[in-house]
This record gives sequence, C-alpha cells and structure tokens, in this order.
Amino acid sequence: MTAPTTRRPTTWLTREDCDLDEFRRLVEAGTDPHEVPLADRVERGVPVYGERLRAHLAGGEVARREAQDEITRVLADGAGIAVFSGAFEEAVIDRATAAYQRMIDEQHASGVTGGDHFAKPGANDRVWGALEKLARRDPGVFCDYFATDVVDLVSTAWLGPQYQVISDLNVVNPGGTAQTPHRDYHLGFMPLQTAERFPAHVHRLSPVMTLQGAVAHVDMPVESGPTMYLPHSQKYEPGYLAVGLPEFRAYFDEHHVQLPLRKGDAVFFNPALFHCAGSNVSADVERMANLLQVSSAFGRSLEVVDRLAVCEALYPELRARRAAGVPDEVLDNVIAASAEGYPFPTDLDLDQPVGRINPPSQAEVLRDCLREDADTADAVARLREHAGRRREVRA
Repeated sequence: MTAPTTRRPTTWLTREDCDLDEFRRLVEAGTDPHEVPLADRVERGVPVYGERLRAHLAGGEVARREAQDEITRVLADGAGIAVFSGAFEEAVIDRATAAYQRMIDEQHASGVTGGDHFAKPGANDRVWGALEKLARRDPGVFCDYFATDVVDLVSTAWLGPQYQVISDLNVVNPGGTAQTPHRDYHLGFMPLQTAERFPAHVHRLSPVMTLQGAVAHVDMPVESGPTMYLPHSQKYEPGYLAVGLPEFRAYFDEHHVQLPLRKGDAVFFNPALFHCAGSNVSADVERMANLLQVSSAFGRSLEVVDRLAVCEALYPELRARRAAGVPDEVLDNVIAASAEGYPFPTDLDLDQPVGRINPPSQAEVLRDCLREDADTADAVARLREHAGRRREVRA
C-alpha cells in the first residue's frame, strides 16, 4: 500500500510563499506607454493623465467608458497607480485647505494629538473624519470639492456605482519621518499573523474592495516627502504578508519611486500597491494631502461617518445650487461622496422593499427630495424617517 503524500494546503498563503525573485520579476516589468494611450506621459513607470484625458472625456459616455477601461487596466494589471494632474481647481483646494487648517488649529488648542496607522503618533497633523467635518462646517466648500469629476471617474471604474467615500487629512511637517511600507485596508491593516488566517482568495479579493487616493493641497517637491510607491507590486498575491518581511522592505527602500505633485493634482492607486509616506526633509513645506479611501458598496468602510448629519448639512446648499441651474450630474457627484448609496444592511421588518427588489438608499431619498424641490424641513424629516426604518436615527 502506497503511503499518502504530504502536500501543503494551498488555500492559505504563508510567509514561506513569499519569493523575492518572483516579486522582482513582476515589479521590474515596467510600463509600456503604448498601453496607456490616454496618458500625457509615463513618469518613472507611472501614467500621468491630464489634458489628453480631459479632451477624450469630452466625447461623451462611450469615451468615458474607454477611459475607465484604461484606468482599470492600470490599477489591476499595470503600474497599479495613476496621477491626474490639475484634477482639482486651485481656488477650491485653497478654500478647503483653509477649512482644514482651522480644524488643525482647534486640535492644537485643545491639546489633541492624532494617531497614525503607519507613523509615530504626533509626527503628523491628522484630521480624522475630515469628510463629515467639512460637510458639517462648510457645505459650500464640500460641494465644490466633491463635485470634481475625477473621484467619480476612477471610483466607478474600479468599484462600480454606489461606492462610499471617506477622507482623512494628513499634514507631514518639516522633519516628519517616513512611514513603514505597507498595503492598505482591509488586509493591509492587520498584523501578518492575522492576515495569514485569511484564505488566498480573500487576499485576491481585498484589493478590489477599496480604492486609495490622495489630493495634493500644496505643491509637493520630492524633498517634502510625497508618497513613495513601488509600481506593479499590487500584482504579487502574497504581498500582504511579504510587505512586512525585511528583505521585501529592503527592496522597497532601494527601488521605490516618488513623484513631485502640484497643488490640485490627485493620485489614485490599488490598495495592494506597496507604498508609504516619505520623510519631509524640506525646510518649510507643510505637506498637506487629503487622503481618500473609497469602499465598494459591498464592503465595510474604515471609518464611521454620520451620513444623516452630512445629508442634513448639505441639503440647503444642494437645493440652492439646483435652483441656480447646476446640472444634476454635478450634484450627483456630491451626493455620491456624502450619502449612503447602498440600501443594506437594514431592518427589513421596517424598511420593506415594497414594489421593488430592494428598499431605497439614503442617496435615493436625497435625490428625490431635490427633484421635488422639497423644503429643508421636509427633506430632513424624510431623511430621518428613512434612517429610523434602518434604526440609525441619532439620539
């Protein structure tokens, strides 16, 4: 009788699966400019989009899908990262920066020290929950900021519709040191021993549940420490484990790229890309970036946002803009960044899908109120009634 063979299970990945030579072959493949025809250029392996993309998008819905197809290929099978130059108007950035700076000043005055996932607490100035705070404090700035189309363009390309946006502001001051290389949420926010407990197919799934982005609020020369990236590293399946190993970190330190950014530029990247914030060795640049994390409708967001409060704060501004002739598709960009676009989870005893396959989402209620030109009191009542059916009403 033949003795049974012993074979290591392949359902789970382990640190022993991490092969630096295999990793090197993936990340050193490079980026062929012919594969990104809508990019203005490829800089250090990273496609940079600008005027060529904007001109192409003027061609309508088919052209938009073509652009999204290219962006998706870049994020999944290409460099894993793309820069969008001049994505935000400088005047809008300046107004948002002023609002965020007031929040930072208040934190300093109250003695608050913000923690950081991958840097020492207090090394940076952080505004957690920046999306909700901006919406509640300055709805006009919020609407101008998130009406910018690039967020929806890339988010829909990678995640599909009904996505969820959060943002957290990060300011790395002169002398601020680099983060450790990492991947991002979900598996990237776990210790290696925890990530190992998830099966390999979850390692493949995690990157398509979120999208990472950053908006430059100041000019960022390389000496200010803009984010360091390793293009193509998102394609390495055991990467959530490899990123914590010394030999992979040493490779990252030697081969990462940094790109200078101008105020108003945006960067979007696959959350599985190896990356980290750089050291700010400048004398006077307070490197301010608004870090965006966009989650699939099917996933759990990293941060709790009181989206009912956000909707209540924004509604008068949205209504006024619609009355002034702002197109619905522009307002929809703001709604997508602020309201909950997915109807689940909910209490189906209270929130029954009468006459439809699912109950209305918060975003649908908000859009209905705008289309009907409901006054603010009526809209707030309807939003709260909807939240009550979902058992989410604030105390």
